[in-house]
Amino acid sequence: MITLTIKGISRKVHREWKVRAANHKRSLNSEVILMLESIVRSVPAETEGAIPRARQFRDSLKFRVTAGDLKRFKEQGRA
Repeated sequence: MITLTIKGISRKVHREWKVRAANHKRSLNSEVILMLESIVRSVPAETEGAIPRARQFRDSLKFRVTAGDLKRFKEQGRA
């Protein structure tokens, strides 16, 4: 096993990690290891060609959403 020391973590992050670990019924060490493993194993999002695909999807819709629509949707969501 490798030992890793993490320096400079804020008290707030430390508390949040402890709460998260307790919620998952794990030790703080186990929680941090699990989080690090999930980050290392995660697959990066494919961004190549994302804009053309988004435009193609937008063009396939039977309606258009304007900037005014987006503003109204946001305002309604805050009501």
